[in-house]
Amino acid sequence: MNYIGITSSSFVNGSGVRTVLWVAGCSHHCENCQNQFSWNPEGGSEFTEIVEKELFGYLDRNLCDGLTLSGGDPLYLYNRPIVTRLCKRFKYRYADRKTIWLYTGYLWENVKDLSIMQYIDVLVDGQYKDELHNPRLEWRGSENQRVIDVKKTLASNEIVKFVK
Repeated sequence: MNYIGITSSSFVNGSGVRTVLWVAGCSHHCENCQNQFSWNPEGGSEFTEIVEKELFGYLDRNLCDGLTLSGGDPLYLYNRPIVTRLCKRFKYRYADRKTIWLYTGYLWENVKDLSIMQYIDVLVDGQYKDELHNPRLEWRGSENQRVIDVKKTLASNEIVKFVK
C-alpha cells in the first residue's frame, strides 16, 4: 500500500483531535474530488514499518483522540489487507481509549461484512456527489454521505448515525 501523507493534528476529519493517514488508491473518481492526486495507487510513498512507527508516535500523544483513515480510499481493494492490519494493531494498543474513523466511497451495505469493520468506530460512507455538496455539513462533503456509528449499527442491524 502507498500513502500520500500523514496529518498529525486535524480538527475536521472526525471528532476531536485526529491523526490522519492519507492512503493512495481510489477507483471511485468522484467529480470534483478534493484529493484527485490520491487516486493513483502507485502515487505517494510506500507505507513501511518506519512510517507506521511515525504514525503511532503521533497517535501516542495524549492530545490525540484517534486515527482517521482517508485518501484515496482506505477500502480500495489493494489497501484492505494493510489497513485492516493497521486497525487491528491500533485497537490492540489503544482499545477503547482512542477511536478509528474511516472515510470510504463504498456504501455501508457493501462493506459491512469486511473483517475491518470490527475495528472501526465511525464510518463515513458514500461517494462525494458534487451536486449534493453542502459546506455546512460536519465531517462530510455531500448530503448523500452518512456518518455511521459502526458499533451500534453492527449491534442493531440498522444504520445508526454517529452523534458527538
